Amino acid sequence: AADKIRLIPQDFFAELCEQIIQHLNHKMPGINTAELCQRIQTSGVDISIGDLAKVANTLSFLFSTAARNNLSTEELIATLGSGVSTLPKHAVQVIRHVWNEQGKATAVSEDARNMATVGQFVDMKWKLGVAMSSDTCRSLKYPYVTVTLTVADPSGQITDKSFEMTIPQFKNFFRQFKEMASVLETV
Repeated sequence: AADKIRLIPQDFFAELCEQIIQHLNHKMPGINTAELCQRIQTSGVDISIGDLAKVANTLSFLFSTAARNNLSTEELIATLGSGVSTLPKHAVQVIRHVWNEQGKATAVSEDARNMATVGQFVDMKWKLGVAMSSDTCRSLKYPYVTVTLTVADPSGQITDKSFEMTIPQFKNFFRQFKEMASVLETV
């Protein structure tokens, strides 16, 4: 991960660290590495989404472990310095600054540690479409609904999951959402 961190400009690295701390503090559902990667690539840096996700996972592990062990800023920096592959100076400075400013607020509760690791729902989009024809069938006129769910996995990575449903399937899906809404109103 240290080799990939060297590629990331300091301002983008600081933004990534801030987002990870905010995610660990439950102030945001996750880190949109795809959007951040696109901005980094637009600035002229050649880094893949997969590499940026690895860096984000490494930093998330670093910050959550530091929070779990109640490390001070100096203890965290000393631990980083003893690593096999040393981090670039700008990365250590950013980690020091972010942990000094916001690390104390990052508390990993016992309940959070014991909680099952599941994703968190962020957003949902849908659209109605009609399949007019295909190479094997001249006239389909088949309506369908495409649903895209945006989910943050336990490490904070935001991904989109898409699926299509027939109209009867969508009506059943909608009915189940209405049932959930009515149950939530009674709570």
